[in-house]
Amino acid sequence: MPAEDLSLTEKLLRRERLVVGGGLALLTVLAWLYILGGAAIGMPALHMISLSLFPHRLGEMAMGDMVMHPGVWSPGYWVIMLLMWWIMMMAMMTPSAAPMILLYARATRHAHASGRLKPGIVSTAAFAGGYLLVWLGFSTAATLLMWLLERSGALSATRMASTGPGLSGALLLAAGLYQFSPLKNVCLNVCRAPAEFLSRHWRPHAAGAVRMGLEHGAFCVGCCWVLMALLFVGGVMNVVWIAILAILVLAEKVAPKGIWVSRVAGTVLIAWGLANFAI
Repeated sequence: MPAEDLSLTEKLLRRERLVVGGGLALLTVLAWLYILGGAAIGMPALHMISLSLFPHRLGEMAMGDMVMHPGVWSPGYWVIMLLMWWIMMMAMMTPSAAPMILLYARATRHAHASGRLKPGIVSTAAFAGGYLLVWLGFSTAATLLMWLLERSGALSATRMASTGPGLSGALLLAAGLYQFSPLKNVCLNVCRAPAEFLSRHWRPHAAGAVRMGLEHGAFCVGCCWVLMALLFVGGVMNVVWIAILAILVLAEKVAPKGIWVSRVAGTVLIAWGLANFAI
């Protein structure tokens, strides 16, 4: 490798926290801007905000200037919905994944410095790419479920939210119970211990980084997938619900008492779900 290239590499490696942190922050901001701009559905997300403990009781909103007729799932609309879900997951999950990705970047820098890996730019992008691929898989499943719920009438095509207490209550109750499940605890513990994950799953080179990203993404989905399903309760494009869920996920993973955050949230969700059945 030419001396000038190696010098650039070394400079980037020494500043990996700034480079990686800045990249993650930029990705998060761009994803939020995309969602706030309406995610190409033809209506700004700010027009779809609703605040209610029982969202299914809200009436259908006016369609306004929506470009695409809701309920008509053309191939183009499928792509728009898939991108909406995937970019929404980037906006919500990137902040909580940042500690893991930053630690991976640091570990890779030390591996380069000690000669255990060939000199070169850290493969953090490959790790992050693997992580986001898992959320693409989740987004595909969420898009399919959204289509099925719309077809059954359980989900409003305009509000993108539950139309009855059955779905709302079931999802809230399921999310609350899942907060106490063994699988949730296992996945959350992995997400809260990035150093331990790296020590157990470390693999070198870009291919290894992608595999590690896939593995960590699988734990992350295992931790949060039922919480993400709550978007069907309050509205898939309701930015208030999106923000609340993103903050909850972040608190679970990085707060000193994150386990208790999860349990308190579970208790609230169970009570909330039962209330939806009763009202």
